[in-house]
Amino acid sequence: MKKFLQVAAATALLVSASVAADYTIKFSHVVSPNTPKGKAADFFAKRVDELTAGRVEVKVFPSSQLYTDKAVMKALKIGNVQMAAPSFSKFTSLVPQLQLFDLPFLFRDVNHVHSVMDGEVGQVMKDLVTKKGFVALSYWDNGFKNFSTNGKPLIVPADAKGQKFRIMSSKVIEAQFLAVGANPQVLPFSEVYSALQQGVVDGAENPLSNFYTKKFLEVQTSLTLSSHGYLGYLVVMSKKFWKKLPDDLKPKIIQAMNEATQMNRKLAAELEDEYLANIKAYADKSGKLKIFTLTDAQKDAWRKATAVIYPDFYKVIGEDLIKKAQK
Repeated sequence: MKKFLQVAAATALLVSASVAADYTIKFSHVVSPNTPKGKAADFFAKRVDELTAGRVEVKVFPSSQLYTDKAVMKALKIGNVQMAAPSFSKFTSLVPQLQLFDLPFLFRDVNHVHSVMDGEVGQVMKDLVTKKGFVALSYWDNGFKNFSTNGKPLIVPADAKGQKFRIMSSKVIEAQFLAVGANPQVLPFSEVYSALQQGVVDGAENPLSNFYTKKFLEVQTSLTLSSHGYLGYLVVMSKKFWKKLPDDLKPKIIQAMNEATQMNRKLAAELEDEYLANIKAYADKSGKLKIFTLTDAQKDAWRKATAVIYPDFYKVIGEDLIKKAQK
């Protein structure tokens, strides 16, 4: 009897292991697994498996293992991947209104950002993206961006003059740097470390999570805690794949995404302090990195210097959307 039970148990395990999911989602993203986005993606995969009882499997591919954010847009269209979480700038050729999130010093704090995302303005953006062949699921945080450089530390806007900065492909971010006399250069995220190391560019703008986890602190001499711009992601799914999913599974995917979004926001807030502490520890130990915090007056100077670009984007983004976001 004992032997029979052992054989039965082994058979059950083999059958269980051989049962494949009905649907597989390849989820591609470009950042490290230990970032807020990376951890939220893994959590989403776990919850989808639990909520669908294994009928849907989510395979997460971090750190540009499959595609860059730029290349993943096409991959979603042709079905090579089913999900991605690109930064907003990757959608702006399709939905230029999303450039709103790139405007410098638009948001007071993270609560302001979330009220915009979760309100009328955020829904307008998601609807526009969905019309372009994607299913816009949720907004994920990565935090506020800060300036870093190997050149002159950025304290006042004039300090940026003549310095070369890596930027994402964004007309707003390009205009932001041009407004202070800097030289913006578009480069893929995967090339930022080597570009900073080799002096192809002098500096960049990144949230603390990217600055620390991608080790940009090793190849920069100054970090300015400017919190000048928000960097977030829009989690999207292939519309073709979404239509294939049975109606009973869709709410479970949405539930998993809502839970992952709350986790992402909580992690982003918690990790901000942790990353800053680690960066400060590195700066103290190495002696190679100096950290600067802008005073209110210095931040106001930056705000005034970059606010001149707002009217240039009233037609592209929509003056009404910008003013609603400001309020």
